Amino acid sequence: MKILLTGAKGQLGRCFQDRVPVGWILKATDSDTLDITNQDEVIKIANEFKPDVIINAAAYTAVDKAETEKILAERVNSTGPRNLAEAAKSLNSKFVHISTDYVFDGYANEPYIESSTTNPLSVYGITKLEGEAAVLQAYPQAIIIRTAWVFSEYGNNFVKTMIRHAKERDTLSVVDDQFGCPTYAGDIAQAIIEILKFPVSGIFHYCGDKKTSWDEFAKIILDKAFEYGNISKIPIIKSISTEQFPTPAQRPKFSLLCCDKICLLGIKTSDWSDQLSAVIKKLVI
Repeated sequence: MKILLTGAKGQLGRCFQDRVPVGWILKATDSDTLDITNQDEVIKIANEFKPDVIINAAAYTAVDKAETEKILAERVNSTGPRNLAEAAKSLNSKFVHISTDYVFDGYANEPYIESSTTNPLSVYGITKLEGEAAVLQAYPQAIIIRTAWVFSEYGNNFVKTMIRHAKERDTLSVVDDQFGCPTYAGDIAQAIIEILKFPVSGIFHYCGDKKTSWDEFAKIILDKAFEYGNISKIPIIKSISTEQFPTPAQRPKFSLLCCDKICLLGIKTSDWSDQLSAVIKKLVI
């Protein structure tokens, strides 16, 4: 199996590289080695490597910055995925594209299924939804995996931010009215490896197995960080509302994803609590 991976320096990209099965040949690329927004460049690398699978883990994920960098976000989140999907189709390769829970508005009261009505609230969510549409238009046999609240031992994420702030502050204010399911990037990587064994296409949801809020997630992170020696004290968590913490981009308040469809393939959802413990242990300095 020959795999062309984009976004190799991101959380998912790095976790995928850690889990590549023996015998698979991986060409890992990042923005320095492959500009996915450049169609000619994508075609050149794809034709030279001739992958059996293209996995797009690249994305513009700066949710708030996207509000003022819409053109760049569109190029990375929509144009780039379309270019990769077209390349995969031309080679009759499988194509896996990663999307987000932010394609939903968060006004639901039960977990979103793959066919739920989308209505993104932010430029980031809009461009990710545009990317989904572009991929499926270019290559209807593509696989799109929507995920949420990604964390890992790599890159920048909420877990690392909370631990860093805990070392600097005695009180942390964290939003308590946004709910979702944290997801370990390593589990997403493994889910991709598993789903490639099946002759499937279309949209799938994959995320953590338990609902939480950002403030509850923060408390769990800090408790574990204290237990494993990452921090010497646990700051007070001050729970606040979304309205008390205004941001340039509006975020969905309820973005639980129903993962029944992917679970029917025998792929288990992310046990984020256990994986969080493992990640925090790795972060001990």
